[in-house]
Amino acid sequence: MQVLQVQLEVGPDPAEVGRARRWARSRLAGSGMGDDEPLAETLILLISELVTNAVVHTGCPAVLRMLFGGPGVRVEVADASDRAPARRQAGGEDTGGRGLELVDGLADRWGWQREGAGKRIWCEVDRAAGGPAEAPEQAPKNCGLMREPRVYL
Repeated sequence: MQVLQVQLEVGPDPAEVGRARRWARSRLAGSGMGDDEPLAETLILLISELVTNAVVHTGCPAVLRMLFGGPGVRVEVADASDRAPARRQAGGEDTGGRGLELVDGLADRWGWQREGAGKRIWCEVDRAAGGPAEAPEQAPKNCGLMREPRVYL
């Protein structure tokens, strides 16, 4: 099986999140996915959340990767910060603090690991299922994942 990997360097500026979304949309279109497909919309939201977390919470440049092949699409965001993601509990009126909660709800699998002096946060969305929102009858997500207690940014 052949896997196609594309990547984008993202600067430590919140304006880079919009650029990352536009770049991802063009790569998804190049893979044959239309903007209005639920899978594409889910992936763009996941990318937006992960890139925002990297840019806002670390202040470091990051690398966004998308891997196409196999049963789905994998999104990875690596940054040079040695700080592990920190748990955040958003209150009812808070405008932030829900990023990884969204990732947990939208991705079929996700996690993070240390990488060199920094870390990589990743998520996967299966193509066949059309995203978890369209397949509630699936087995519980994240089964068998080695994962620390839930981490929210």
